Parts: sequence; structure tokens; C-alpha cells
Amino acid sequence: MAEVFDREFAWDDEIEKDSDFVIIPEGDYTFTVSGFERGRHEGSEKLPPCPKAIVKLRVDMPDGTTQELTHNLFLHSKCEGLLSAFFVGIGQKKHGEKLRMNWNNIIGARGRCKINVRHWKNDKGEGDSNDIKKFYDPADASTQSTPAPVQQYAPTPQYAAPQQPAVHSAPQTVPAAPQGVYTPGQW
Repeated sequence: MAEVFDREFAWDDEIEKDSDFVIIPEGDYTFTVSGFERGRHEGSEKLPPCPKAIVKLRVDMPDGTTQELTHNLFLHSKCEGLLSAFFVGIGQKKHGEKLRMNWNNIIGARGRCKINVRHWKNDKGEGDSNDIKKFYDPADASTQSTPAPVQQYAPTPQYAAPQQPAVHSAPQTVPAAPQGVYTPGQW
């Protein structure tokens, strides 16, 4: 069998592969940081221009497969709590302590998060996308809700909406963690 390589297409090349984009059902999932890119947020109504980390997460699905999810982390003081939640969630920061963000040290880190489905609509179309609602502190990451079965995304003519920083509402309670030895980043 011939090995397939990533490549650019010529304008008149033939294409065959359909989209394999999957909406992950709402729920709590274990993830592994599989990559990140340095990017730039050009500014919006809610957030001025700033650097952003485009983090790739490999999410463990209940059926044993994985799905890729992209999450933006904005490097701005308005989002400092979200940045802290990410680093706490991967076991590289403790609550109340300062941390110098080391982006080269996040690849391979594991954690748990709550994923939600967000319906969006703009002047170019509408659709669904996934957002990270919360990163769990490893000491509190014992949430074991069972998500619905994975649904294959049925593509419609649309454009991806830009991800906005998550807005936290009232604090949520998380079930108590089981008794045992805690090792940051280990699941």
C-alpha cells in the first residue's frame, strides 16, 4: 500500500476525501496536548489585539478512538484566569502560585476538560462547533459523566466561526475526587 504524504494541490488536481469533522458530544473528556502554534488575535469587540496560542488537543472518546480539537488561549490580562485554568488542568500550575508559561513543555501533557457544543450563526452561515467550557484541576478531575455517542458532522455550506474566549459564569461544583495518590498530568 502506498504511503500518503501531506502535499499542496495544483489548481486542477482531483480531490476525493470528504470532511471528517466530528462534533464531540457535550461531556467530560480526557485529553492530551498534541501540538500548538503561536498566532495573533487581531482584536474584537471583547478583546484587543494580542498573541494567542492555538492548542491542539487529542480527545479520548468513550469508544477508544480519539478526536482532534483546536482551542485558542489568548495571552491577555482579560484571559489570565483561562490561561491559569489550562496550566492547572495539565498539572503544570498550582492554584495561587505564579507560573512562567512554558509553551514548549505542554506537548504530551494530559488533563480533563468539559466540552460543550456551541451553535453559531453569522452573515456567512450557521453551524455547530465545540468549545472547552472548563479545564478540571487534576485533584478534582473525577467527573465521570458519560457523553452521548459521537455523531458524524453533516457538512452544510458554512464557514467556521472564530473561537471566542470562554466566558465563565457562576462557579460549578465538581464531585469530590476519589481518595488516592495524586500525580499531576497522569490519568
